[in-house]
Order: sequence, then C-alpha cells, then structure tokens
Amino acid sequence: MARPDWPSRVHPELRPVLRIAPNFTFGPWTSALTRLLMGAVPLPGAGDVSVQVASTASGKHLVFTPARPRGAMLWLHGGGRIVGSPRADARTCLHLAQSCGLVVVAAQYRLAPKHPFPAALDDAVAAWQWLVVQAPSLGVMTDHLLVGGESAGGGLAAELTQRLHDEGGPQPCGQVLVYPMLDDRTATRRDLTEQDHLVWNNASNHYGWSSYLGTEPGTEPLPRYAAAARRTDLTGLPRAWLTVGDLDLFHTEVLAYADRLQQAGVTVALHALPGGFHGCFSIGRDTPPIVAMWASLAEFVDTTLPPATDGPGAGATRAPPR
Repeated sequence: MARPDWPSRVHPELRPVLRIAPNFTFGPWTSALTRLLMGAVPLPGAGDVSVQVASTASGKHLVFTPARPRGAMLWLHGGGRIVGSPRADARTCLHLAQSCGLVVVAAQYRLAPKHPFPAALDDAVAAWQWLVVQAPSLGVMTDHLLVGGESAGGGLAAELTQRLHDEGGPQPCGQVLVYPMLDDRTATRRDLTEQDHLVWNNASNHYGWSSYLGTEPGTEPLPRYAAAARRTDLTGLPRAWLTVGDLDLFHTEVLAYADRLQQAGVTVALHALPGGFHGCFSIGRDTPPIVAMWASLAEFVDTTLPPATDGPGAGATRAPPR
C-alpha cells in the first residue's frame, strides 16, 4: 500500500503548525528522551489565572484557578501512556481555565512501561477523589465537575468515567475527549501501520498500547477499563464532547465511540476537523481551525454547566484563548 501524501492533505491553515510538530516513531529510547525533555518545560505566564502545585498521594498536580470559577475539570495529559506530564500540558490547561471559567487540575499519573495498567487509571481515580474533596475550597460545587484529556489522556478520561459510573459516588457532569486513544485493536492493523500517520503513527501506537497493557494489543479478553472502546454498554455515561481530525490515526475509533455513545442515549457533541492531524489541538494555538475547535468546546461547557453569574465562586467571564 502506498503511503498517503499527508502534508498535502493537511488543512491549509494548519500547514505552518505541522512544521513544528514532532515526526518520529516512539520506542524505548525516544520515549526516555521525551520524558526528560517534557520534565523541563517551563510554565507559561498565567495572567489572571493562579497556578499552584498540589502534592497528593497520587502525585503532584498543577491547579489552574481563574478569578471566578463556575466549575472544574480534571485534565489528563497526552503522551501515548508512555510520556507526558501536567507541565507539558500547562498551556492547554491555562486556555481551558481562561476560556471556560474552569478550575483545571492537571493530574500527574504513572507512565508505562514501568507502570502498566491499571496504574495510570488508579492515579486518575485518586486525582478525581481529591478534586471532589477539594471542590468547595476551590470555589466550585461537586456537581459542576468534568473530566477531560488529550490523546492518551482522553482515553484515560473515557476509562475513568466508565469506572466512576460502575463504582458509584460523585460523577462528572461531562467528559471532554480530544482525539482520544480509545481502542488497542487499532494498533494491530497493518494497513494503518503502513500509512505512517502524522505525529502519532501506528508503530508508536503499538508501542504505547503494548507498554501500557503489558501484553500484545488486541488480546482477548482484556481487563476491564483497560481500553474504553472495549466496553459493550455505554448507557448512563456523562455527556461528551469529542474532536478528531480526518488525518488522525484515531479518526475511525473516535467516530465509532461517539456513535456508540449516542446509540446508548448519551448526549454527544462531535467536532470534526477536516485536514486535522494528531496533536493540532495543543500545537495549533491561534490558527482559525483550532480557534473554532476551542469555541465548540466552550459551547459544550456552557451547555453542561449553569450560566456564569456575578459573585465569588459563581461564574467567570469567558475570554477567547490566546
């Protein structure tokens, strides 16, 4: 099979962004180097958002707090379940706090292959429980909490909502899934591997899933909550916002999951991005297609949470991401 000419298919306004996107396959050495570099990423200027480090039993989380929050989001960073950190997602979390009026808790979780499943999910559960307890002191109500994440973090967010649903207790009112890593079976498809997708290809995907699962992707049966797409019954899960570009390796699995959520009676907002590639949400910044993506996300938050109002802890004025 001939490889697609991916750059020529990228949205014209995203082509400059593609030039700064990573373009290599992840394995043991590249993952180790990436983890080292990500640990040194400086925090961005926060403007009117305070940024604090919260040391918890599950790790050190970054907490982004706008002046008048009307809700909060537990954010799970990307990185294929093998790299990444809250610090590496700081600019995205700052945008979320500013544009949506949310306290954003960027959670630290353990990474594979040193810490395979269920370590990352256990850490996400612990971070959620911490957020529920801390919500009043953060100025938000416990029924105004969302979960979200990008790529691997989006997959973990989906798995987290499934586990929280089954275990009971406080539930998120919404889930934000940015081109989420949902289905380990994608990694077994040779036809996709031969296409060598932009930024995150299927060879990297296979390494990420096999490191996380501790076994070959596609194994039957798979432990419960190990891959969100493996769950058969999606009934009762919180409303969801999903986005994915049509050049993304995860395009098919994200559309399939969105469709299954809708069939299960879950309210779904799907933002499709023609010419979009993996990683463009956090890399693109001010390009018009990404601005539109952020506007769609802000609208989802607006319809999920009560309207912003004046008064301490009661609301926030939404500003465009910058």
